[in-house]
Amino acid sequence: MEESIFEAKNLTKKYRGTMALDCVNLTLRRGEIYGFIGENGAGKTTMIRLITGLSFPTDGKMTLFGKSGAKELQKQRARIGCMVETPALYKNMTAQQNLEAQRIQRGIPDKECIQETLKLVGLTDTGKKAVRHFSLGMRQRLGIAMALLNDPEFLILDEPINGLDPSGIVEIRKLMKRLNRERGITLLVSSHVLSELYQTATQYILLHQGHVLEELTQQELDEKCKRHIAIKTNDATKTTTVLESTLHTAHFQVMPDGVVRLYDNLDNMEDVARVLSQAGLLVTGLSLAGDSLEDYFLHRIEGE
Repeated sequence: MEESIFEAKNLTKKYRGTMALDCVNLTLRRGEIYGFIGENGAGKTTMIRLITGLSFPTDGKMTLFGKSGAKELQKQRARIGCMVETPALYKNMTAQQNLEAQRIQRGIPDKECIQETLKLVGLTDTGKKAVRHFSLGMRQRLGIAMALLNDPEFLILDEPINGLDPSGIVEIRKLMKRLNRERGITLLVSSHVLSELYQTATQYILLHQGHVLEELTQQELDEKCKRHIAIKTNDATKTTTVLESTLHTAHFQVMPDGVVRLYDNLDNMEDVARVLSQAGLLVTGLSLAGDSLEDYFLHRIEGE
C-alpha cells in the first residue's frame, strides 16, 4: 500500500464567517507531483497554510506522515519544505550567505547542507555575486534551495514560476522533476499556469470555492480530455500499419479527413515522427490536440 504523506478528513476553515475550506477530504501519497488547481479564493493558499502550521483548522482532522494531534503535527512539519510565492531574500547577500542565515534561523546543524543544496538547484557558480544581481529564475531557485535545506520529504511550492520568462519556467520545471525523480520528494505545486502544470504533475487536485471538485491522475486527465497526437501524412492506411508494427499500438483512430489520432505516445512525438519518416511517409502535420488542462478545469467549474 502506498504511504500517505498527508490526509485531510472533513477539513474546514472559516475566516470571520467566510468559508475558505468546506469539509475537504484529501489524501496525498508519497512519490507524486500534485498539481493544485483553483481560481483565486478557491482555498489553495488556505490549505497550504494549514499543512505548514501557519494557520489552524476550524474543524476536521489532519494527518502528516500518519501522525495527528497538535504536538505530533508540529514535529512532522520538520519533514516539510515550503516556498510561498516570492521568496524572502537578503538582496545584498550572496546565495551561500542567504542559506547560512536560513540554516542558523531554523537550527539546522549540518553546514554541509548549504553546498549540497546549492549544487542541487544549480547555483554553485554564483560565488560572491549578490542576490540583487540574480535573474528572477535564479531567485526562485534560491527560494527553492531555502525550502530544501532541511532535506524535506514533502515540498510545497506556491506559484513557483510566477513572473518567470520561458527559460526560467523550463529551469524550475526541470528542477521539480529532478527532485521528484532523484530524491523521491513528494511535491504539491500550486500554479495558475495550467499548461505548465500539465508538463510537470503526475496527479491533479481541482479546487473550487473551498471544495475538492476532482482528483485525477495524468492518465485519467488524458482520457477525459481525449488528448492525442494529430498525424497528417500522404498515406493514412500506411500510417496506421506503421503505428501497429513499429510503435506496437492500436490506440488510434482514422478521421474522415484522413488525420490519424494517436491516443498514446503523447510524450514521444519525436519518436512518432522518426518512425513515420523512416517508413517513407511524408509527414505534413504532427501536433498535440484535444482539451487542455485549462479547458477541462473551466468546463468543470461551469458544470458546478
